[in-house]
Amino acid sequence: MSSITVRYFASLREALGEQETLPWQDGQTLGQLRDALMARGEPHASALARTRAVRCALNQQLAKESVPIPAGAEVAFFPPVTGG
Repeated sequence: MSSITVRYFASLREALGEQETLPWQDGQTLGQLRDALMARGEPHASALARTRAVRCALNQQLAKESVPIPAGAEVAFFPPVTGG
């Protein structure tokens, strides 16, 4: 089985840590990964809750949750960035 690297940024990093490596099977999507992480319980459930605005990136490119994750990929979760 292959693995992926999951990185967290900004407030998500504060709640979940900087990164983790997870075993992975091709074909699962970013949304399925988010659901699996939330299913772990706290603190993942609160930090990644569907009621929170969370952006996803796959291999350093913004991506929709319907995108499949290939083995060996880097996934990032982060809150939307605002500027001023």
